[in-house]
Amino acid sequence: MSKQTTPPFILVDGSSYLFRAFHGLPPLTNSKGQDTGAIYGVINMLKSLLKQYQPTHIAVVFDAKGKTFRDEMYAEYKANRPPMPQELGSQIAPLHEIIRAMGLPIIIEEGVEADDVIGTLAKQASEAGINTLISTGDKDMAQLVNEHVTLINTMTNQLMDIAGVNEKFGVPPELIIDFLALKGDKVDNIPGVPGVGDKSAQAMLNGIGGISAIYNNLDKLAELSFRGSKTMAAKMQEYEEQARISYQLATIKTDVELSVRPDDLKPATADNTKLAALYTEYEFKRWLQEVSSETSAQEMEDAAPASSPSVDIDHSKYEVIFSEAALDRWIEKLKQAPLWAFDTETTSLNYKDAELVGMSFCTGPGEAAYLPVAHDYMDAPEQLSRDLVLEKFKPLLENNEAKKIGQHLKYDKHVLANYDIKLNGIAFDTMLESYVLNSTATRHDMDSLALAYLSHQTVKFEDIAGKGAKQLTFNQIEIDKAAPYAAEDAEVTFLLHQVLWEKLEQVEPLKKLLLDIEMPVANVLARMEQLGVRIDSQQLNQQSQDLAKRIMELEKQVHEEAGEEFNLGSTKQLQQILFEKNALPVIKKTPKGAPSTSEEVLQELALDYPIPKLIMEYRGLTKLKNTYTDKLPKMIDHRSGRVHTSYHQAVAATGRLSSTDPNLQNIPIRTEEGRRVRQAFVPRKGFKIVAADYSQIELRIMAHLSNDKGLLTAFSEGIDIHSATAAEVFGVKLEEVTTNQRRNAKAINFGLIYGMSAFGLARQLNIPRGEAQEYMDLYFARYPGVRTYMDEARESAKEKGYVETVFGRRLYLPDIKASNGARRKGAERAAINAPMQGTAADIIKLAMIAVDEWIEKEAQEDVFMMMQVHDELVFEIKEQNIEKHSRQIQQLMERAATLSVPLDVEVGVGNNWDEAH
Repeated sequence: MSKQTTPPFILVDGSSYLFRAFHGLPPLTNSKGQDTGAIYGVINMLKSLLKQYQPTHIAVVFDAKGKTFRDEMYAEYKANRPPMPQELGSQIAPLHEIIRAMGLPIIIEEGVEADDVIGTLAKQASEAGINTLISTGDKDMAQLVNEHVTLINTMTNQLMDIAGVNEKFGVPPELIIDFLALKGDKVDNIPGVPGVGDKSAQAMLNGIGGISAIYNNLDKLAELSFRGSKTMAAKMQEYEEQARISYQLATIKTDVELSVRPDDLKPATADNTKLAALYTEYEFKRWLQEVSSETSAQEMEDAAPASSPSVDIDHSKYEVIFSEAALDRWIEKLKQAPLWAFDTETTSLNYKDAELVGMSFCTGPGEAAYLPVAHDYMDAPEQLSRDLVLEKFKPLLENNEAKKIGQHLKYDKHVLANYDIKLNGIAFDTMLESYVLNSTATRHDMDSLALAYLSHQTVKFEDIAGKGAKQLTFNQIEIDKAAPYAAEDAEVTFLLHQVLWEKLEQVEPLKKLLLDIEMPVANVLARMEQLGVRIDSQQLNQQSQDLAKRIMELEKQVHEEAGEEFNLGSTKQLQQILFEKNALPVIKKTPKGAPSTSEEVLQELALDYPIPKLIMEYRGLTKLKNTYTDKLPKMIDHRSGRVHTSYHQAVAATGRLSSTDPNLQNIPIRTEEGRRVRQAFVPRKGFKIVAADYSQIELRIMAHLSNDKGLLTAFSEGIDIHSATAAEVFGVKLEEVTTNQRRNAKAINFGLIYGMSAFGLARQLNIPRGEAQEYMDLYFARYPGVRTYMDEARESAKEKGYVETVFGRRLYLPDIKASNGARRKGAERAAINAPMQGTAADIIKLAMIAVDEWIEKEAQEDVFMMMQVHDELVFEIKEQNIEKHSRQIQQLMERAATLSVPLDVEVGVGNNWDEAH
């Protein structure tokens, strides 16, 4: 952007903001069920923009309702776009009201689009020599860029000037209209010229010129070096009318008659009284704090990320440690600090491969430093050696009394373990503090937390390292860029802890949950990740070959059934085969109105038709091959000879753990092929695999929560719960229950936990809906406590906005009063199920902590906890002590929590995971 002495004239593409906020952020509702996510997203982006640029002139421009001149020009314009969802439409009027109360001018001009208003004002400003910044996510706006006009992307904060347009699109701004006209635009239904893509459009425009020039020089197209150049002239002739109309559709008007000019568009003083009322109504608690000092404690409840006012972070205060004297001074400073934030900078997100590049610390607001140890770009200033730094730091890092705060410190613990340093004294982890406080209010990465709780926009890694294939690793980044980024991480972590811990201290069960479960289990997970699992790669390679053969056979069978060959991976071709050629019933449609080929749809069709059944098997085996049998052998670490997964604590809203690289939670157990994958998980020599699995834990938790006498009796007396339910529902003696009756009872037991309707149960059991409803009515008649629990759980969720586990974990349900029926019903189902899932998650974490403590004290060389999968823990145990240790693990797991019914753990032993399960 060219230099300027005054802030720029900013034009905000409000419609772009609106759609990006709605589609890019999770749904959000207030306690009355009003949708507020798009409002929150737009206002958040506006506030960030205002804070960054403090403009003297600004306008927020929205599309008007109704048709524009483009619809009259081309009837199919934007015809592909589905109608605006009700959840978005309901947010537009309140959004406009808030923006006006903020003092920002809004422009909505009938008969044209927001782009045309922006184009007109940008042109007027350019002609007056005023520098203009257009904030948008719309690529069409690139045509407006000139020496006075720059774009800024609403989501990534990236600026795009003339050079930026050239780099992104391969053509200068003056050829963007031609570029869009040749390519067409599926989103706006601009037809373009069929077969013209980015490369051919760039070649034609840069080689000859705009569309008019191309049509005057069609004979020159064959001389250009792009694929299809020889036949392009004929294609351009055939579609000339389409190309010309596309050019008109893609052209942003710059001569709209407006009642205002750039000079008129100045921000007014915000109406804080009105904003306070609006923020109260829509429950934007952080913003309410900013405009009102009289907010009651009740309004400021911690159900949403209500933060302190924006923090002042000054990068110029940070120190960069280059000398041994400075290093010694900081080590002494950290020794004296009661609590300090710590962070590492490395070469990789993969903890096994990550090399330490630097460390940062913070002892209080503004008191932060960066210690570089391995930046290796040319002309890097002299740094202290990594070996020296780690030798000096090791005692402090390993000291349990030196209390440290971090953001996702499990990763830093791994990095230091690569250098034989055991990170101890982990007092708090801001990722886990945020997760325990409210798992759904925000994402739990540092950038999101800083914005949510500190109103601070952090320096992003992409800002200093770039993006994509050319992104630098941290060791390649200049220290003058790396230091502020790294030290800010440490200071933000420190400040986040202050805000989050104050909130957690006010709710004793949440504080206890953090200190007694989440923090200790993070250390257990780190040990499990370090250990990894042993894989038989030869067995998996053989299975991959077998799967490849079966996949080819299935493909052939599908083609035979279909009567023609087609790409099984193509949704479009599959839709054509199933619903056009074979006229199968359309069960569900995509948002764009096409017949759905989702797994759920194919599952239902597979009951009656052969092609969907074969496709389901094909998809399952292909996924298994790609995800596990092909991939696992490549993931074996050459140093340990084992596969090392990553467990995630702050992902699932219920408190359940998940894992990636590889995902151990998703290996199928009900199919022969899935069990065969599990057979490749093997122990080291002299050991066996032991799997300890909680039996029917969620049903036991249901018995505890509902206090239903029938369920309590069945579990307390050790009666098979599914047989007991079958006896009650079908009115037979326990010993007379048939296999089929037990199977149906099992579907009812688990279906009700997950909020299944009579329709869902009927589909699962393949029985009439009326019969399924009868089963459910009988169930509730026999187990009245369950219905009472379900009703109370729904009501409590509506009243509080959350439900709780037995251990006080809060599971917030932002959609519990949503106007959208499907989202509200989903939240009601979650209100019933989440306390069970969450309690089960808490129990297995407590079990892991107890078992880990026992291993550390008594069985270090004999027992290794390798995996956690759903309600199961998997171990390697030395053969000679297997019976004794298995019994101890079983007892520790069964005693992990005390419920109204006993916990039951089944233990299996084998030469592989499948045998042990």
